[in-house]
Amino acid sequence: MRIATDVGGTFTDLVGYELDGGGRISRLVTHKVDSTPPAFERGVLEATRTVDARAVRFFAHGSTVVINALLSRQGAKTALVTTRGFRDVLEIARGNRPDLFNFAFRKPRPFVPRHLRREIDERTDADGQVIRAPALEGLREIVDDFREEGVEAIAVCLLHAYANDANERAVGAELRRRWPEVSIALSSDICREWREYERTSTTVLSAFVQPVTSRYLDSLASGLRRQGVSVTPFMLQSNGGATTVAAAARNPVSMVESGPASGVLGAIELGSALGERNLATIDIGGTTAKCALVPGLEPRVTTDYFIEKTATEPGYPIKTPVVEIVEIGSGGGSVAALDAGGKLRVGPESAGAVPGPAVYGRGGDRPTTTDAHILTGRIDASNLLGGRIAGDVERARRVFAPLAKTLGVTVGALAAGVLRIANADMATALKLVSIDKGYDPRDFTLVAFGGGGALHAVALGEALRFRKVIVPRNPAVFSAWGMLVTDLRRDFVQTRITPVDDANAPLLAAAFADLERDALDEVGRDSPDVALTCSRHADLRYRGQEHTVKVPFPKDTGAALAGFHEAHERAYSFRLDQAVELVNLHVTVRGALGGAHHPAIAANGSSVEGARTGTRRVDFDDDGHGEAAIYRRAKLPPGAEIAGPAILEEDASTCVLPPGRLARVDDYGHLHLTLAPGTES
Repeated sequence: MRIATDVGGTFTDLVGYELDGGGRISRLVTHKVDSTPPAFERGVLEATRTVDARAVRFFAHGSTVVINALLSRQGAKTALVTTRGFRDVLEIARGNRPDLFNFAFRKPRPFVPRHLRREIDERTDADGQVIRAPALEGLREIVDDFREEGVEAIAVCLLHAYANDANERAVGAELRRRWPEVSIALSSDICREWREYERTSTTVLSAFVQPVTSRYLDSLASGLRRQGVSVTPFMLQSNGGATTVAAAARNPVSMVESGPASGVLGAIELGSALGERNLATIDIGGTTAKCALVPGLEPRVTTDYFIEKTATEPGYPIKTPVVEIVEIGSGGGSVAALDAGGKLRVGPESAGAVPGPAVYGRGGDRPTTTDAHILTGRIDASNLLGGRIAGDVERARRVFAPLAKTLGVTVGALAAGVLRIANADMATALKLVSIDKGYDPRDFTLVAFGGGGALHAVALGEALRFRKVIVPRNPAVFSAWGMLVTDLRRDFVQTRITPVDDANAPLLAAAFADLERDALDEVGRDSPDVALTCSRHADLRYRGQEHTVKVPFPKDTGAALAGFHEAHERAYSFRLDQAVELVNLHVTVRGALGGAHHPAIAANGSSVEGARTGTRRVDFDDDGHGEAAIYRRAKLPPGAEIAGPAILEEDASTCVLPPGRLARVDDYGHLHLTLAPGTES
């Protein structure tokens, strides 16, 4: 059996399958339990109790432990050692105030206070030449002070260590000799890109979460062993690939967005099987909605990632490879309320799993998106999590009543308005990953998943005029499924500013070859039994520009330049006839982990009429109120076609099909939704 678990803000999902003698999937298992913050491993272990632990031969895991430790500030007491004169890089930060006219603005507080930021006498220049070796004797006093202060982790980030890490390695070795018990993070292990503030921030945040991540991984591993699971988990990273536990423990910040990235990987597997080359994805869970664009089935990976960045706050940069995802606080548990100006908003605050939406009957006392779906008839209160939650419709109605009275509308009208606002927020997020990046949604198929994806799929598809909408099989646990089909992946990025022309082609080829060799050696040590391959990308820019565009970098320099000009024009609507320079080398190492594709569903003599369970009155917003046919999705045979108005139900998800739309079941059990005339491309 191969299993995967995905820890979300509201629920923890498990997907597993067994293989027959021919390597085909013979049985598929899904399960969903409440997440258990702050001890998230308890939810994972509860989910894995539903499978035969002795049969598990592969285990993939994605967790929110890193992002939660950062957002809640529940990490280690962290110190910083840096080059003399650069103690205040974290304090100076960037002059990138988003709220320009706020005279009360204060920069984000550094994760390391000034008295725990210490300097060492050393120097390396921007070309990687060591000007002065580190004065290691100065570390004795620094270590003594850190011990007295109760420091648990030390980040080491020396000037220009991305170009030559010799001084940094020497400092790290001396710190370990003097204090073997402390957790140490070197910038040359975490981030080998230039820009001192961003590199220092990334190293500090990785050091901050390193002890808590190690404890989590140890606790999870020991709990799995007690259950009888004999394999070591693969951890999902933010780049959409898996890595070993050892590699994840060395660089925990690489898992800052592990769960959301796996859903994108699942969509790529789906697109490959169905012949869909251009995909947009939206993953709607209980707390957030996450969007990504996958042109040509190639995920967009960036190192420009921030936590806590808002319209008024610059947040904290993390230079780690992350699948480019836009995430907003809009999900099933998002709370509806009035803002300071008296306008209705939905989210970002969430009721989570506990107390959860009011309809759960667990103490929730504020109106949420899930309650709105209940009140409009889109979700059957008796079918929450397959009937495991007894829905309290009257409670949902009661929590909506005060807000409806304040606004002077009926409870039903308020519920429809909440869903309209939620759809508008999600449509804006989809625009950010498509239109704002120079892509036309009409060239893409939208893949909607998560527990709430199918509820909003048609509305979002029509808002941006996507070519088609697909709701995958078992959408509520689709991100966990993505973990089962992902490959081993590690990204290695290094700054090396070089003009891109024929004269420098041999130099660039040698630089890529060196980085590939180091990358293969490192990944090979962690995964000696996996066959590895490499691919090359580069961050390029016109000479004189500040920012870059990431493009594939084939061995033919001319082809690389042509790809850059095209990508730059698509993103910024122009190209220039001037010199191009490379800023960052990017090598990706991949290794196949043997995942199987979704199996075809059997007809089993089922029929569309046999899947129908009754009718229900549903508010379809602009499409009016009406009686909708209710179907049990799992009973629909391959090739089945359903005409709206209809509701397609499963244990943890519901698909809304307004009048005039059509749903078709393909051979794998995925739903293909045809949009209203005039909205599809």
